[in-house]
Amino acid sequence: MAEVTDAGTVATTAPDPPGESTAGATATATSAAIATVQRGWRRLPASVREAVLPYVVARVVVLSALGLAHFIVDRTHPATVGVAARVHAGLLGWDAGWYETIARVGYRPLGRQSLRFFPAVPVLTHGLAWLGLGDGPALVLLANAAAFAATAMLYVLVRRETGSPDAARRAVWVLSLVPAAFVLVMGYAEAVLLVCALGCFLALRPPATSPDNRPHFAVAGLLAFAAALTRPVGVLLFLAVASELGRWWQRRGRNERGAGLAALAAPFVGLLVFLGWSKHTVNDWWAPLRVQLQSSHHGGLADPFVTLYDDAKGVLHHHVGTGLHVPWVLLALAMLVVCWRRLPASYTLFAAAALAVAVSGANLDSFERYALAAFPLSVAAALLLAQSQVERLVLTLLSAGLAGYALLAFLNMSVP
Repeated sequence: MAEVTDAGTVATTAPDPPGESTAGATATATSAAIATVQRGWRRLPASVREAVLPYVVARVVVLSALGLAHFIVDRTHPATVGVAARVHAGLLGWDAGWYETIARVGYRPLGRQSLRFFPAVPVLTHGLAWLGLGDGPALVLLANAAAFAATAMLYVLVRRETGSPDAARRAVWVLSLVPAAFVLVMGYAEAVLLVCALGCFLALRPPATSPDNRPHFAVAGLLAFAAALTRPVGVLLFLAVASELGRWWQRRGRNERGAGLAALAAPFVGLLVFLGWSKHTVNDWWAPLRVQLQSSHHGGLADPFVTLYDDAKGVLHHHVGTGLHVPWVLLALAMLVVCWRRLPASYTLFAAAALAVAVSGANLDSFERYALAAFPLSVAAALLLAQSQVERLVLTLLSAGLAGYALLAFLNMSVP
């Protein structure tokens, strides 16, 4: 290329090599793409940004445990067919298999045992499958999408209650990594229940700085209704509604009081809808609850102190699986005390009732999963982890516990 210099002479410069110009253009395009992604990331709500990493980490841990379970089964060739079947069922194992089958064929072909699984998740799964997904993928997608939504909602709720982004971030990590949270990756109903429960609390407890600082009882009632159709423990949201309704009763007019009373009744209406369907189908109002109370499941009502003592004593007879529940019960009770001291009454009432239901059965199988619905316990734990070193240690231990419990469940050695 020729150009005229200041002296008037003509100088010739070589053109840029084709490789260098292409590399420069690529680098420029890459930088522009990265800048666009960064701008898009910053535009996302803080709750979404804070939910992504713990959500991804939890799934990496659980799926790694599933991969390890496959490796163990493939290498050892266990004689027990049930172990191999459980491993190969993967994220559709245990109760997830029931939800998937109910979504596909309905309750009638499966008999009375299927009635212990409430209908919201199978109905939603069937709807997703109708859009072109298979029932299994639809169920796993529903559970994981709901888990992400619940994680982001928890961040919003804790930040609203405490005013602390750090406490909200810690609560999200605790809920994602607590050992029982592996069911939030599987096709279980707990994630959908958490969305309903957290949404109910968000509606009941608006921001103090909001111009319209009033509970949205209509929204809370709708979500409590959905929660009662998701899991039996969902009906306990009436305690949170009652607590907030009592707090606001004197400050509201007739219409708002009516909406509050409707929200108070909503979870019972949701439960009655399924019980009424049961009466129509199998001529037994209480069939869904009777099946839950069978000894092979949660069992009938029992003295929780006797149950705890028997499970603790079981360790001496090499029944380690039952003994594992005892420290979690004690830890949950300790977190309940923190709830009582540091959170509003509605949180404590809901968490206490959920724990009471979990420990009142004849056995403590699935206690950790039942306690997962009591999300205020995760908030209480987050409030205690103010020191960064303690936080890192606890989250590391929870991650190891999440991997361990997931592996035990996939290998058919522990009941989720």
